[in-house]
Amino acid sequence: DLFVIYWDAKTQKLYGLNASGRSPYQLSREVFTERGLSHIPSTGPLAWSVPGCVDGWAELHERFGNKPLSDILKPAIRYAEEGFPVSDIIGRGWKGAEESLSRYPDSAKTYLPGGRAPEIGEIFKNPNLAATYRKIAAEGRDAFYRGDIAREIVSFSEQNGGYFSLKDFADHTSEWVEPVSTNYRGYDIWELPPNGQGIAALQILNLLEPYDIKSMGHNSGEFAHLFVEAKKLAFADRAKFYADPAAGHLPTAELISKPYADKRRPLIDPQRAATNVPAGDPILQHGDTIYLTVVDKDRNCCSFIQSNYYGFGSQMVPGDVGFLLQNSGALFSL
Repeated sequence: DLFVIYWDAKTQKLYGLNASGRSPYQLSREVFTERGLSHIPSTGPLAWSVPGCVDGWAELHERFGNKPLSDILKPAIRYAEEGFPVSDIIGRGWKGAEESLSRYPDSAKTYLPGGRAPEIGEIFKNPNLAATYRKIAAEGRDAFYRGDIAREIVSFSEQNGGYFSLKDFADHTSEWVEPVSTNYRGYDIWELPPNGQGIAALQILNLLEPYDIKSMGHNSGEFAHLFVEAKKLAFADRAKFYADPAAGHLPTAELISKPYADKRRPLIDPQRAATNVPAGDPILQHGDTIYLTVVDKDRNCCSFIQSNYYGFGSQMVPGDVGFLLQNSGALFSL
């Protein structure tokens, strides 16, 4: 999935891009009920949504790009073909995923060369991913959503209990959306509205604004307690209210409003940790992702999130594409 906020210095305008994919048409709540599942699994084919990343690249490139896509992908192709030394944090995560990746032959073939996770400092190569990037570089986003890559993913899905169809890929579109904001002590802070979870940051800032945080001292017990309690309140709302806006009206404006924060703030006890904040889905307790911010010579600014949801996503590599499918569906409640 891909979530981007882009500031165009020439037009002095802020753009939001949501390139997350929806669930396959054939996947319904009844599928989970029939299998006795009370939540969406965090691994396997039921956690898949249509990959939105490549279409997001294409949308950004068409509106703001200057270089050919083939040039942009050259470094990634080179790293995939020639390899890169596995860093400490990636190596530790890779080792932790070794057992789960080994359950799926195509995943093991791609990510467990020699039957194991690469060691820290070891060179890892992924020629199948390089081949996938070359197809995208040559044919654009249609190579992914209407070409060989889509066909390989759908074929793998059909053979492994998934619900993807070629129509799911052909119908996928990214959405340009209006970013939303709050003001924190004179600074406008911008996020994308749901179906992402960025507005939780705005809710937390609204809750924190009246406190004299500086006087608490950085990383003091009082400081940490306040942040954690504010986060509990925002995440309780996240679990209940954040959803796909295509499914109905979401109270986004109300959630990020100052009056709503004023109403929720008294729930923060400066002396005691809250234990009765409604819990979200247990699978919401884990997560990590890629984030980068870039400002170019013309003062264009890009805030960029690209995510598998967490770790090795669904743990499943479809055939020889060289990448695994995300498990973003695991975020949503049944």
